[in-house]
Amino acid sequence: MSAETTVAAEPPVVTARENGIVRLTLNRGSRYNPLSLEMIAALQKEIDAIAADPEARVVVLGAEGKGFSAGHDLKEMRAHAGDEAWQRRLFDDCGRMMVSLTRMPQPVIARVHGIATAAGCQLVSMCDLAVVADTATFAMPGINVGVFCSTPAVGVARNVGRKRAMEMLLTGEPIDARTALAWGLVNRVVPAAGLDAEVAKFTAILLARSPAVVRLGKAAFYRQLDRPLEAAYETTGQTMAKNLSLEDAAEGIDAFLGKRPPHFRGR
Repeated sequence: MSAETTVAAEPPVVTARENGIVRLTLNRGSRYNPLSLEMIAALQKEIDAIAADPEARVVVLGAEGKGFSAGHDLKEMRAHAGDEAWQRRLFDDCGRMMVSLTRMPQPVIARVHGIATAAGCQLVSMCDLAVVADTATFAMPGINVGVFCSTPAVGVARNVGRKRAMEMLLTGEPIDARTALAWGLVNRVVPAAGLDAEVAKFTAILLARSPAVVRLGKAAFYRQLDRPLEAAYETTGQTMAKNLSLEDAAEGIDAFLGKRPPHFRGR
């Protein structure tokens, strides 16, 4: 059996669950985890399953190999050159998967240890939080091969703003982890050896929060994000009122006033 056949037999995404934490690992490390149709479908399947799992509290999205993800599979795309229906399916499926990350009730943390380019950079931008190694780099380099990174720009521009996104898109040049932090693409930058410990700080905090409040708040955040100001306040005002009717809100306020730790029940 060839090495390529062996890799193909491995699942594209590996899932592990422990104490409310679900770890999704992109498992095509020898090829920098390309977001092929197979990989996108595997991620969508796992996202849908986790979203419906009340025992799942937080998701950590990482990857095997030297890099996080180099984006779409150029060989696969080239093999379907001229097939517009196939190309639309690729980008439609990918866009649907990306949006699903924002719609699932659990917070999603990107654990990035290496390069994240094109749709791989997009994947980082669509996670709720991102913790990265100081050796990680980010780019939207499609212009270098004659393919403007239009779909990756959707998520990245919503993280870093117009001018910085256009710099990445028009030059194709990579930015380092510290620049990504300064621009707002990621939350934390740490030495590679400390990556898991830094991720664990976030998971510990999130596990201590009310899952009902997290679910409600995350949904409201993404609903209001691109709405006009007045509509955004209308949406979040309704959410705040609903939030205050939760048992966990009453418990949290009572605990604060009573100077004791809260005991959330997820409702």
